[in-house]
Amino acid sequence: MYVYRRIEQRGRLLSGVGKMFIREYRTSDCKALAELFYNTVHTVNAKDYSREQLDVWATGEIDLESWNQSFQEHYSIVAVDDKTIVGFGDIDKTGYLDRLFVHADYQGKGIATDICNHLEQAVQGNIVTHASITARPFFEKRCYKVVKEQQVERRGIFLTNFVMVKER
Repeated sequence: MYVYRRIEQRGRLLSGVGKMFIREYRTSDCKALAELFYNTVHTVNAKDYSREQLDVWATGEIDLESWNQSFQEHYSIVAVDDKTIVGFGDIDKTGYLDRLFVHADYQGKGIATDICNHLEQAVQGNIVTHASITARPFFEKRCYKVVKEQQVERRGIFLTNFVMVKER
């Protein structure tokens, strides 16, 4: 059983960030989210993955219709700073936290924490995510536990990530 809790558009000041708003996803956001995803993977995750791995993880060839449908089926939110989308995340009704990405220039400012707080509050029960090497410490600080390490194959290239669970 799940319950999505609607959020109100609201703003708050974060250290190093202007007035940031968390709001629900809109179809018109999809292209900007795909670009943010690509750029974040290729910058933030570059310390933990090879160029070859980054290129198969974020190819730049996202099917926007498929992504939009996925965002519409999930509880999906975006973080906006002065009209610029700086982060996003989504969770499905089973508690699978699918995506959580924050623009490289906004890392370490509490945005991922804010997004994750909203996502976790949107569903009941345990939450599962597949965390990258880069994201693992963030989720561990939020009381997620590693269930297993896995190798995910993309176009013949393997990437390490971790199935993590937050029990509630």
